[in-house]
Amino acid sequence: MARTKLLRDAVVILGAGTQGRRLAYMWSSTGKPVHLVDRQEKQLSEGIDYVQQLRASPSAISKNWGNITTSSPDRLNSALQQAWLAIECVPENINLKRTVISELDAIAPEQTIIASNSSSYVISEIIEPLTLKNPARVLSAHCYWPPETPAIEIMGHDQTDPSIIELMLNQSQKHGFSPYHVKSTSIGYIYNRIWAAIKRETLLALHEGVATPKEIDAIFKDVLKTPRGPCELMDVVGLDVVLDIENHYADSRKGLPIEPRQYLDNMIKEGKLGFKNRRGFYEYPS
Repeated sequence: MARTKLLRDAVVILGAGTQGRRLAYMWSSTGKPVHLVDRQEKQLSEGIDYVQQLRASPSAISKNWGNITTSSPDRLNSALQQAWLAIECVPENINLKRTVISELDAIAPEQTIIASNSSSYVISEIIEPLTLKNPARVLSAHCYWPPETPAIEIMGHDQTDPSIIELMLNQSQKHGFSPYHVKSTSIGYIYNRIWAAIKRETLLALHEGVATPKEIDAIFKDVLKTPRGPCELMDVVGLDVVLDIENHYADSRKGLPIEPRQYLDNMIKEGKLGFKNRRGFYEYPS
């Protein structure tokens, strides 16, 4: 699937949640159109409002914004006919992601790249049971918290066309991302794989009574000069999400200690989910 230029100029994003709306902001930064697709009208309207807030910020990454069109899934086929890239940003449920990837592969034009933004599932395990007509155009394009954290990790599978990887790296950079190529299949990509070890050791230290969350965060920030410590960051992510990710690592890698997952599970049973419900390692004002 050799590519010398983009045959279409739009990007389709499925899912208008936290990541979907942030990606709509990034991919519309060069004046090209974006189609934001979601079943919930409320998500779409809130997503557009949020993009407008980002665009109005003094730190906005562009002055030449593309139009963002919102639509329900019943207009997905029409939106895809104009797209060089379709990104799934649906909730972190592997069966849902498989359904979405299958649908995109069935109806998207031959030259449309299909990307998953999954944080915990690599593209090879998402598509493993699927029969796709064109697996060469499918890859992972996982980003963190754009635009504040513009890193995006591009990872293919054993059938991904190398020219698509190159195109994604180039286009990501043009749209304000900092692209990184994950050169072999890696659960956790690059950063999350390293971050997983930090989370796990933090939870193990807490389980063993080595220090309090406040003390762990304080020494972490003191040594590495980071704005947040690991407990604060886990609160931001959501402790239920952190546990889901840890369970996925444990299913994929034998020998990981169970105590960190037990510690998280006990916190969740106590109703501590992190910043999302104002109770986690710390208490947050409403």
